[in-house]
Amino acid sequence: MVDGKRIIVTGAAGFIGSCMVEYLNEKGYEDLILVDNFGEDEKRPNWSEKKFTEIVEKEFLFEWLTTHADVPLAAVIHMGANSSTTEFDYEVLKKWNVEYSQKLWDFCTANKIPYIYASSAATYGDGELGYDDNHEVIYQLKPLNPYGISKNEFDKWALEQSTTPTFWAGLKFFNVYGPNEQHKGRMASVISHAFHQIKENGKVKLFKSYKEGYADGQQLRDFVYVKDLVKVMFWMLDNSLLENPIPSGLYNVGTGHARSFYDLVDSTFKAMEIDTNIEFIEMPIDIRDKYQYFTEANMQKLHQAGYNVPFYELEDGVKDYVQNYLATAIQY
Repeated sequence: MVDGKRIIVTGAAGFIGSCMVEYLNEKGYEDLILVDNFGEDEKRPNWSEKKFTEIVEKEFLFEWLTTHADVPLAAVIHMGANSSTTEFDYEVLKKWNVEYSQKLWDFCTANKIPYIYASSAATYGDGELGYDDNHEVIYQLKPLNPYGISKNEFDKWALEQSTTPTFWAGLKFFNVYGPNEQHKGRMASVISHAFHQIKENGKVKLFKSYKEGYADGQQLRDFVYVKDLVKVMFWMLDNSLLENPIPSGLYNVGTGHARSFYDLVDSTFKAMEIDTNIEFIEMPIDIRDKYQYFTEANMQKLHQAGYNVPFYELEDGVKDYVQNYLATAIQY
């Protein structure tokens, strides 16, 4: 696929990026340039045992690209970002999620390199306009936090460019879970938090519902296993090198099937072979007005593009994550 050329993976020490590196390794690709903050000890298990050619600190990437202009590159997979939904300093988010992504776009455009980057379902806001990756909707979206705004700003900017990489895809990831997220703290998936709550207390706390039509614990999300994400990205990378690749643009990446938090936690208990014990607690007043009760990816565009590999069912993904990673404390 990319013989003699290197693949740049940003965010390579983080959650999705490190899983992508592992998947590339599994497929036989080791000539990788990993980009991230590599001085963070809690992220070290995510990347230190992977196979790669070189690591580059993210703040020095563009200097590296200038001094290594003779290095043949196959693609840039840009998973690096400030992914904190509780970061309210927009200038920080603008620097890393918009301007940094724009510079990488310009580099890929100038060098005729495919560019795959992480957008987010956070761009959809409260879901008032649905969860359709139609480009016409992007300009009407109203994300609920600065993180979502920053991701949507770059999506809009990308759509407005008259010069582009040979292929580009902005992937709107929905609620991702899976190995290598131990460093994320409170931003880790509900499954990770549930697993540790069960081990410590034998029960899990979930928010009560404050919306008619939704019982406690029946708030719905499109939960997608990280192993499905990396398969989609690898398929896109492979496809981008064809003479007639799939159309560039924004693509949802979820399962297309919303499931409840109750189902998610119940699956975690079952994977741990422990009786389900859930306590419903009050939702903080300050987030009640902005709380999402339903997200579900419209997956039609990706399927029409030709991707028809089945995604993990929630129960199967949770079981794999819990039994093969969380319970054994190993990385992917």
